Amino acid sequence: MSEGALEIEKSKAQVIEGEFINIKQSSIRSVEGGHVEMQRVCALTVDGEKIDATQSASGVIKAEEINLNQSICMVTVAGEASSNSSCSLVTVAGDSINEINKSAVGVMVAKNIKVENTTSLIMIAKNIEGNVKTVLDWRAALALGAAFGGVLGLIKILSKR
Repeated sequence: MSEGALEIEKSKAQVIEGEFINIKQSSIRSVEGGHVEMQRVCALTVDGEKIDATQSASGVIKAEEINLNQSICMVTVAGEASSNSSCSLVTVAGDSINEINKSAVGVMVAKNIKVENTTSLIMIAKNIEGNVKTVLDWRAALALGAAFGGVLGLIKILSKR
């Protein structure tokens, strides 16, 4: 890893490693660093201590602290995560998911979740604060699981004939 700040703009790279990384308008395969700032970046994997992504797209982001602003991410794994006008398929936080504003998240899992004007498919948390629209509550999830199990059982019975 390089000790100083690493600045990359308008390029394509396979792997970037450094302590302080600032990437703008680039496509990167893998980023590993301490503090990573991305603006208009497409990255497959991003791993760091603190990650700030603005208008970026990522496959997997893993960090102690993650801030997404107008970004898309498939899987977000963090100690603490926050998002503003962003979309994430799965967000898992060890401690808390803070300040999720005007975002869409498929599955959110954390001890504490604080949201405003957000849509989610499934939320799993000890404490949830704010205005959120969740598609599946515990009754709908139970009904969906029972229906799915019934269909699989029926397929198994019919396939033996």
